Amino acid sequence: MKNTLLVFGTQNFNNSLIEIKEYLDFSLVFFNDDTLFNYTISNANALLIDSEVYTNNRNLTLINSVSNKPILLIENKAFIKKSNYTDKITFPLMLLDFNSRIVNLITSKKFNQNSSIKIKEYIIDKNEKKLIKGKLSVTITEREIQLIELLFNEKKPVSKNSLLKKIWKYSEDADTHTIETHIHRLRKKILSKFNDENFIINFKAGYSV
Repeated sequence: MKNTLLVFGTQNFNNSLIEIKEYLDFSLVFFNDDTLFNYTISNANALLIDSEVYTNNRNLTLINSVSNKPILLIENKAFIKKSNYTDKITFPLMLLDFNSRIVNLITSKKFNQNSSIKIKEYIIDKNEKKLIKGKLSVTITEREIQLIELLFNEKKPVSKNSLLKKIWKYSEDADTHTIETHIHRLRKKILSKFNDENFIINFKAGYSV
């Protein structure tokens, strides 16, 4: 399935992209209605910005409101330094290079999103297997990462049985004591390093972060 690029551009810029769209490795959606912006951006993987649109304050406000999508700026004389973008390129550019820049930008953003998670004032670095808060960090196991990530994604207390099913897959060597042991060890790590007793909270219905 192709990635989708939301394009903010002048008519000439958009027409240039339309002429080559069959050779691109991604789909194009051209922005033309700010009332649909939230819907459009939610279905896009990245933004492509012709810097000439920065002369339009409405477009600039919308673009600068985006914080979770990669933004590629096409630079020209209208470039404004105070802007929100991830990377920039200058035309002319070979079609192969243009395709590569867009795909690499989206892939890199997806990788970064998948390799780290922000929870409260903490960050989980899944590559380094660390829980980080400010300048402090503590090493955590793969299982502990899975446990924290599940509790975070559920947005509500998760029972011991649900944790067994989703993380341990009801393996023969796992029971409710397995959950309690892992959470006890994890809490001990967090308390020792961050002096935080409330990272994982125990409710009647289960555990939550």
